[in-house]
Amino acid sequence: MSQVKQIIGRAIPLSGNDIDTDRIIPARFLRAVTFDGLGEKVFADDRIQLQGQHAFDLPQYQGAKILVVNGNFGCGSSREHAPQAIIKWGIQAIVGESFAEIFFGNCIANGIPCLTANKDDVKKLQALLEKDPQAVITVDLETMTIRAQDSEISVHINEGARKMLISGTWDSCGQLVQNIDNVHTTAQQLPYLHWNFESPQPLTSGIT
Repeated sequence: MSQVKQIIGRAIPLSGNDIDTDRIIPARFLRAVTFDGLGEKVFADDRIQLQGQHAFDLPQYQGAKILVVNGNFGCGSSREHAPQAIIKWGIQAIVGESFAEIFFGNCIANGIPCLTANKDDVKKLQALLEKDPQAVITVDLETMTIRAQDSEISVHINEGARKMLISGTWDSCGQLVQNIDNVHTTAQQLPYLHWNFESPQPLTSGIT
């Protein structure tokens, strides 16, 4: 299982409140059978409209690992494609003023921490990243801080999600694989896995 304790790298500022999941990944891309390739389509319509000036297109932010947003990020429909598109682009952590609940849950289920910070601190961090796109910041889930240059700000996440990320228990598939012997033992005890489908009993209505 993969523990998420610290993310270190450059960050990308994305200003604006109420950025919904339809903007993060437009509905026409939901027909994909897998999530592969969604990273190229993240914020597709916004990027087309801004003609290469969207933060996700600017060369100075390519390779960033951390996304810094404002309020109510990820609102709208519950599509898992939204966090998946962000992840496939390369983002490993998101910092913002607030997050939509379902978007937050989808991110945690994929090992991506969504940390909240004071509104003023978020704006200061975004301003720093606009001024110095090469600044390396550290997101620390053990100390619950973000360190950027000479400054440090406090961040928050509910304790249950924090423990899941730090311990690696966010990865439900990983837990199943790690406990595969217990899975087989439990499966053998389930009576409906041992039905005899070759000799089904005829159904009767009870009416004579």
